[in-house]
Amino acid sequence: MDKIILALESSCDETACAIIKNDELLANVISSQIEVHQKYGGVMPEIASRLHLENILCVIDDALKKSNIKLDDISAVAVTRGPGLIGALHVGLQAAKTISLIYNKPLIPVHHLAGHIYANEFVKPLKFPLLAVVVSGGNTELVYMKEHLSFEIIGETKDDAIGESFDKVARVLGLPYPGGVAIDRLAKEGKHTYHLPEPLKDNSLNVSYSGLKTAVINLVHKEEQNNRSINIKDMAKSFQDTAIKELLDRVKRATSIYDVKQVVLAGGVSANSYLREEIQNMYKDSSIDVIIPPIWCTTDNAAMIAKVGSYLYDKKIFAPLSISVDPSWKIENYLKF
Repeated sequence: MDKIILALESSCDETACAIIKNDELLANVISSQIEVHQKYGGVMPEIASRLHLENILCVIDDALKKSNIKLDDISAVAVTRGPGLIGALHVGLQAAKTISLIYNKPLIPVHHLAGHIYANEFVKPLKFPLLAVVVSGGNTELVYMKEHLSFEIIGETKDDAIGESFDKVARVLGLPYPGGVAIDRLAKEGKHTYHLPEPLKDNSLNVSYSGLKTAVINLVHKEEQNNRSINIKDMAKSFQDTAIKELLDRVKRATSIYDVKQVVLAGGVSANSYLREEIQNMYKDSSIDVIIPPIWCTTDNAAMIAKVGSYLYDKKIFAPLSISVDPSWKIENYLKF
């Protein structure tokens, strides 16, 4: 019997639905809100929730048509339960609950970051034990996996996520949202001329970006007060180099401490061209395999939720209809709902 998973994703500013059949991706529909939120310089939670409500039925209908699948045909419905924006998460979960109830299909709650990790399986199979470098606007974590669906956080940010720091630095430099894209583009034309502090000088696997972000903001304001202009391209390059070096130092340390056969990038910041290039260079002469996700997998999508949902379906990990969202759900607690 065919295994057909319909998946929904609505954790932030993308409303998405995907359908996989026996792990073959049949449809991956995304309705993005980026253009709406750009005028505010970031995601506005209430607006995001309202737009999810407007778009959720459209993406479901579109995915069903593209895959030539009916809701009666699906084996289960998977949905992002967290982490994310509470109102946005509710839209996806309520839609999934409705499908589950009406069509009597199992409901599978999926951790958003697990989805980003498993998006790499659209490139090639995961190889264990592995180190997942999860980097996004809301999260920065080093996740150690001994086997499928086994998650251990061995390092994380002590304050700001790396993507959050990129966005905030971009804003003070007058760059558009999302800031990471703008900084990545300008850094290619700049030089590392600004001396910025190394974020966290210790022997842990944790990172810190609040101090680095604040140093850039203070430097920009100081130059403005002295009627001097910042070279935006050089600042973009200096900031990006420093931020990525902090992360890669921790990654390298982790792979020297733990038994690791594979390193995978995951999350929105994994689209950063400098990070993608440097992490491949770091392990090019190593026995450690590196997976770089395709760009379409770095942004939020439901295909990655379907991929995790498929593994959970095989293990018969289903949730009752009484389940609620968890905006702060830790990946290590993905079975606690």
